[in-house]
Amino acid sequence: MIKADVQLDAKGLACPMPIVKTKKAMNDVAEGQVLEIQATDKGSVADLAAWSKTVGHQYIGSQEDNGVFYHYIRKCNQEASEVAEKTFAYTATNEEAIVSGATILDVREAAEYAFGHIPGAVSIPMGELAQRMNELQQDEAIYVICRTGTRSDMAAQQLAEAGFTNIKNVLPGMVGYEGELAKEVN
Repeated sequence: MIKADVQLDAKGLACPMPIVKTKKAMNDVAEGQVLEIQATDKGSVADLAAWSKTVGHQYIGSQEDNGVFYHYIRKCNQEASEVAEKTFAYTATNEEAIVSGATILDVREAAEYAFGHIPGAVSIPMGELAQRMNELQQDEAIYVICRTGTRSDMAAQQLAEAGFTNIKNVLPGMVGYEGELAKEVN
């Protein structure tokens, strides 16, 4: 394992809690120190990497051992981090996404998607988005959804930075979705 200055136990927590706890823990980590986050949520691999990039910390990497993911993040300049963290400006409600007729992009992990998603939604997990953006049209309307709006916020920012022009982050996300669910579980 990599040497870390501070450890955080986020085992047993699901999105967005590993990010929430990491953000809070970073307040007590000195600049240049490394925080080790132990998580069992597979989605934490993409989530923590994207969050680190968004706020300006260095995501060193992760290792998996017996179902526990060990993530390593080096704290960078706090002032730069506070300036860098932002929320995607364009949002829509779950209802607006449904009635829009536009592409609904679900960035949750494949297992989350399989157990229940909005019918017709396209699945591209957050960790695969950078490699699979070419599956989307840059000028089409895309409503990005996840469980709570955290991953979809980061995904919307990534798409906008890549030149996509009509992106909306769907809030509150699947936790607030009360419509029909499509499932792909046998």
